[in-house]
Amino acid sequence: MYGSDDRFMSDKVRKGMAAGSWIRRMFDEGNILRQKYGADKVFDLTLGNPVMEPPPEFRRELKKLADNPVPGMHRYMENAGYMETRAAVAAQLARETGIRVTAADVVMTSGAAAAMNVALKTTLNPGEEVIVFAPYFVEYLGYIDNHGGVPKIVPTDEQFVPRLDALEDAIGRKTRAVIVNSPNNPTGVVYNEGLMRKLGNILAKKESEYGTRIFLLSDEPYRKLIYDGLKYPSPLLFHPSTVIAMSHSKDLALPGERIGYLAISPDCPNKQELVDGFIYCNRTLGFVNAPALMQRIVAHLQDVTVSITDYQKKRDFLYKNLTEMGYVCHKPQGAFYMFPKSPITDDVEFVRALQEELVLAVPGQGFGGPGHFRISYCADDRTLAGALDGLRKTAKRFGLRE
Repeated sequence: MYGSDDRFMSDKVRKGMAAGSWIRRMFDEGNILRQKYGADKVFDLTLGNPVMEPPPEFRRELKKLADNPVPGMHRYMENAGYMETRAAVAAQLARETGIRVTAADVVMTSGAAAAMNVALKTTLNPGEEVIVFAPYFVEYLGYIDNHGGVPKIVPTDEQFVPRLDALEDAIGRKTRAVIVNSPNNPTGVVYNEGLMRKLGNILAKKESEYGTRIFLLSDEPYRKLIYDGLKYPSPLLFHPSTVIAMSHSKDLALPGERIGYLAISPDCPNKQELVDGFIYCNRTLGFVNAPALMQRIVAHLQDVTVSITDYQKKRDFLYKNLTEMGYVCHKPQGAFYMFPKSPITDDVEFVRALQEELVLAVPGQGFGGPGHFRISYCADDRTLAGALDGLRKTAKRFGLRE
């Protein structure tokens, strides 16, 4: 019936699926455990899927639109998004940074994933390199590959801070972009002002050395989830060729609504050409435009977030208990993940042992950080408390102190 080449899937996609995302793999295995033991007996710390509901301001704006619909509010708009939404985003960025960001510097997107893909599609030629710091959000590698780029992995130090000496050595003539993610997934580290300033200086030095443009692509879905009074030093302040990819999945607890944006530094050379490229790629990659209803709502929520205090309490609860069990863990400064050391070298084996205790986590090798494991604390308190017994038993099993 079929020819000798009886394929239903490309080799590239098949290979990518085989490598897969450890996050989704562990979540799927958790579904099997839930069916076998009951959902209330399984403690899932795998996904960064916020348990918090959106803030009340979101429901207020949603109800306002539902009760007083704007004629034509579900139709197409400019591919870059509603001008009033872009202006609201720009005004918030200007307040946060002191930089004169305008609506013309912003393109609304279907979340940060779309923003990252649009930015990479616009800027990459096949074979050009994109530097990623390990540990990293695993989907970055897929995004880079989508557009013919080559990922180049650069290590961080023991505190998960990017090693700038290694960055400088890694940059070459083919380097087109450096991705930063702060607060970081999976470690929770926030990059401070000193680090960002030095990083910007390195990029400027290398641009001058090679006569090339190197973009700083900043993935910022956790930008507003920062603890202990720390401040977020925007990369816009430290490198003119900076592009921000933002999502409201985390700060407004709207992951399923797929709403975010791209913003480019107003000081970026050939800025308008790049923005035109973003708009073109937003359309041709199939996103077309960001969701119309969500654009209208988030225009009024740029200075609103979920409760940071509640997330900090969850962090403190989990960190205190883990360290008392003997786990070695960097205390997260933002986002809602922890990345403790595995008590044994094989982090996959350790995560399997946790699974036997009905606790679901993700091996660090899934993030380019072998020897660690990631747990997400954007879960309800019952799940966090319920996971402690399994974490404690597994710690004892592998010889950690009590």
